[in-house]
Amino acid sequence: MRSPISDEVNRPQDESDNAGQGLLERAFARENLKRAWKRVKANKGAAGVDGLDIEQTAEHLLSQWAVIREQLLSGAYRPSPVRRVVIPKPDGGERELGIPTVTDRLIQQALLQVLQPLLDPTFSEHSYGFRPGRSAQDAVLAAQRHVSSGRKVVVDVDLEKFFDRVDHDIFD
Repeated sequence: MRSPISDEVNRPQDESDNAGQGLLERAFARENLKRAWKRVKANKGAAGVDGLDIEQTAEHLLSQWAVIREQLLSGAYRPSPVRRVVIPKPDGGERELGIPTVTDRLIQQALLQVLQPLLDPTFSEHSYGFRPGRSAQDAVLAAQRHVSSGRKVVVDVDLEKFFDRVDHDIFD
């Protein structure tokens, strides 16, 4: 008999009750945070709703990280709202961006670095969106290979605006 697949309800039988806590501790370990900070800093993003840029956030975290880390580990941390910015699209439309605070981007990056190596291998080999080492060009090349090998159908799924259009009443 197969062991259950991990999801919110069923935990693999060999996973302890505090596995999530262990992942959080790995995410917020000093070395992982240093790597995450380098990535966030290299992205040179704008300040979030708190108005703190990279340098100001670095100063802020010197005195506040211990409190933030404790909130993260205890489940009490709440991310700040994102700053909404509208940018023009090449086709004349507009695109709305949500800019998290630098602190929240650091936390997101630290979590990504721990979770991505665990989760990415569970994705379909045919999935290309937002995957490390994969691009839209790779997806197009794969589709071309499928067609040239005799297959007649290639499916392209883009979830853009899906959650804007889905009937939210069915979740009540």
